[in-house]
Amino acid sequence: MWKDFKEFAFKGNVLDLAVAVVIGAAFGKIVSSLVENIITPLVGLLLNGVKFTSLSFKYKETEILYGNFIQSVFDFLVIAFSIFMFIRILSKFKRKEDVLAVTENAPPVDSKEVLLEEIRDLLKKQNNA
Repeated sequence: MWKDFKEFAFKGNVLDLAVAVVIGAAFGKIVSSLVENIITPLVGLLLNGVKFTSLSFKYKETEILYGNFIQSVFDFLVIAFSIFMFIRILSKFKRKEDVLAVTENAPPVDSKEVLLEEIRDLLKKQNNA
């Protein structure tokens, strides 16, 4: 049983997942700080100083803090959009790396093929003229 656990725990996938969780937590703190300290005050300025968290409704002796809910939804949307953009940028870099790897590993082009491509291009020019 110990051997099976060691194989599971030290596989590359588990370690990659652990690293991803740690980096994701750090990235979440950065985005939360961005929302709380920069974006929310800017939105407050646009709305004439309205703070979402101060919005509430009082019914008898119960205070319903619906502003906190609005702020949580806003935070979620900004964080989700930030993570989406981050993953999108990373995937673009990954695609570029994949294209470079494919072109580097591509077999050399035969000189006959190059000549045929040049002939094809010349014929296209002649037909278009």
